Amino acid sequence: MDTNRHPVFCTIVPPHLLDRIALSEDARRADIAQRTLEHDSLQRTRRRITTVRGIAPALAAPGGERPERTVYDAEHRTRLPGTKVRGEGSEPGQDATVNRAYAGLGATFELFRSAFGRHSIDDAGLPLDATVHYGVEYNNAFWDGRQMVFGDGDGDLFLDFTVSVDIIGHELAHGVTQYTANLEYYKQAGALNESMSDVFGSLIKQYTLDQTADQADWLIGAGLLGPDVSGVALRSMKAPGTAYDDDELGKDPQPATMDDYVNTSRDNGGVHINSGIPNHAFYLLATDLGGKAWERAGQIWYDTLTGGELGTKAKFSDFARLSVAAASARFGDGGTEHQAVLKAWSQVGVPAE
Repeated sequence: MDTNRHPVFCTIVPPHLLDRIALSEDARRADIAQRTLEHDSLQRTRRRITTVRGIAPALAAPGGERPERTVYDAEHRTRLPGTKVRGEGSEPGQDATVNRAYAGLGATFELFRSAFGRHSIDDAGLPLDATVHYGVEYNNAFWDGRQMVFGDGDGDLFLDFTVSVDIIGHELAHGVTQYTANLEYYKQAGALNESMSDVFGSLIKQYTLDQTADQADWLIGAGLLGPDVSGVALRSMKAPGTAYDDDELGKDPQPATMDDYVNTSRDNGGVHINSGIPNHAFYLLATDLGGKAWERAGQIWYDTLTGGELGTKAKFSDFARLSVAAASARFGDGGTEHQAVLKAWSQVGVPAE
């Protein structure tokens, strides 16, 4: 495993979706989408420069049993981190966005600690920082390699980006990938990077709600889309390609199997599109095994991500093969879990042996 960390700039709303909105006949919607795209492009450039310079988040002291959270308010500007408005252990204030961000940071910490014995993003107690009210009508949320940042949305197509805990978990899980397998953000490795965040984001929501796999909605970003949008979320792990079908957003392009794999040069080789395939494999595994998804399916995925054998340029088949080995190592060769992993990857058309 590559020990040189290469943080990437990761947004919850993919570029292909914003590209579509930027072509809207509604001038306001098009303008907001264009401004969001321009901002995100600038942030990606800054992230690459920071990576080249070798600047990385400082490692914290060995982790404890509690998170160290700080929430900042950008006050609709784009200078980070902004003004501190809530620290660890302080009481909730009047700002619901601040309170949701604080709670989401805690939920993410708790899932990784309780289910996998991991102490924060870096497994060494890294403080969890978040900035809310970022920019003006900024239609995204992102992990910049150091902290979480949330826009308020435009109140039209997108609502407040703290509205769904799986969005918070998704972005923070990019940090877990950054500190473990360090998957390159390109083509299948990038789609795996995105999928890991969807998987753990969904698990965080399920853990928070104490849901079994069959009770979960398996949606990423439920509640984020505006009331007039024809859709339920940004992505569906249960049924990739069905999350939205809207005049402004277009139709959800995610494939569920390799038969529909999308070859594209956009979005770093379709990292937000083809992530539907490993997403669906995880959903199939979790629902086949039943019970609490983080206990067996999630453990297998976590073991695979953090086991040290997953290369930075891994393909779906590499992850599949290693997940089969992880299932055998954790639960026994030839057992229920081992067979279920093989079956899940087979159903999405990815060779696992």
